[in-house]
Amino acid sequence: MLEIVPLILGPVATNTYLIADTETGEAAVIDPAWDGQLIAAEAKQRNWRIGQLWITHSHFDHIGGTGDLVRSLPAEPVIALHPNDRPLWDTQGGAALFGLSLPAAPDTTLNLVHGMDLHLGQTAFKVLHTPGHTPGHCIYYCADAGVCFCGDLIFRESVGRTDLPGGNWESLVASIRSYVFSLPEETRLLSGHGPETTVGQEKSVNPFVHG
Repeated sequence: MLEIVPLILGPVATNTYLIADTETGEAAVIDPAWDGQLIAAEAKQRNWRIGQLWITHSHFDHIGGTGDLVRSLPAEPVIALHPNDRPLWDTQGGAALFGLSLPAAPDTTLNLVHGMDLHLGQTAFKVLHTPGHTPGHCIYYCADAGVCFCGDLIFRESVGRTDLPGGNWESLVASIRSYVFSLPEETRLLSGHGPETTVGQEKSVNPFVHG
């Protein structure tokens, strides 16, 4: 069974998701935004073992807790990122543009590829490359749980910004139409900011893109 613990962290209230296969205790963190020690403590409290970090994209507010989280774990986890976002990762996700500096983090260790599967215990997640917000943005879809972790691609009645370096409006809309609006309408969308929504709701009411 998949359990999801959302944590709102960092200077711009980013949603970090601590997820686990409750039968095995295997856990992953989607977007360790900030306060890495806090994320590690949440997992330890539940006797979960964090072995993987899955990054939707490399903006500073989605990776800021990586270094401290890794240093808080007994073994270094797999850090998964699409290679198109590696240049952004290597420059701390643009933190300097906002007057910030992030704790040092190790290199990524797994290059995400569109269509590949990631596993947490017996639960599979499909990786979908969805550029637009950043060149290497990816989302993680779990068909068995009916949930998609969609980073800053789409929000409740909104979408990700495209005015930062590497952003592209046409690509963002195409990614949403191709890889979000094609999912079952009851699929829960867990975004990088704000409350959750569903595919069906966004196809009906999202003012920025229509199904």
